[in-house]
Amino acid sequence: MKNLSIKEKAIYYRKKGYSYNMISSKIEVNKSTLSNWLSGIPFSPNAELIKRIGLAKLKSASFKHNQKISEINEMRELAREELGTLTKRDLWLLGIGLYLGEGTKAFEQIRFSNSNPEMIKVAMVWFREICKLKDENFSLAIHCYPDNNIEETLNYWSRVTGIHEKQFAKIYIDRRDNKSTVKRKTLPYGTMHVCIRSCGEKEFGRMLHRRIMGWIESSLNQVNKLNIT
Repeated sequence: MKNLSIKEKAIYYRKKGYSYNMISSKIEVNKSTLSNWLSGIPFSPNAELIKRIGLAKLKSASFKHNQKISEINEMRELAREELGTLTKRDLWLLGIGLYLGEGTKAFEQIRFSNSNPEMIKVAMVWFREICKLKDENFSLAIHCYPDNNIEETLNYWSRVTGIHEKQFAKIYIDRRDNKSTVKRKTLPYGTMHVCIRSCGEKEFGRMLHRRIMGWIESSLNQVNKLNIT
């Protein structure tokens, strides 16, 4: 268990038949985060949970949960068929949308921030494949909380981004008293900030930021001109 990430521990306990409440108390992760991680895992309550709640209630809950999973999987399969195979242009447009939502638009600085590893992965692919950035163009920063395991968090984001830990800036730990415990536990690996540096190449500095902003502006202008009724 020591070598497992927080998410892997949550999956392990869920497969062993533990409820969200029980898992939350064991690994100190908010139940909403657990729901995002574990919603697709079939649930079969263990003996400890049956003893706590009662077999009849759990049978009903287990049936409803597994029925929900079946419906989710059916819709996901339909969605995959509808979407088909992404092209490079699709990736380009997807990245423009992501940067519009989560990227820095001011100060001619390129920065993308998010706590969702899947969003960060897509951003990294977009920067590499569409913007033609190399590993040395990335400078990564992590914003986390006192309850985060620093070493585990650093290793986690290094694996997600494919960038060596040496290229990470000093981790910022938010120790403000007004940050609730619930907020902290919702982000077990904090927030990742992907920053781009030009490394002396103009096309990867302000010029790239202006180019990205041009893509966004052109996309929005074309959408606004669509005759949708």
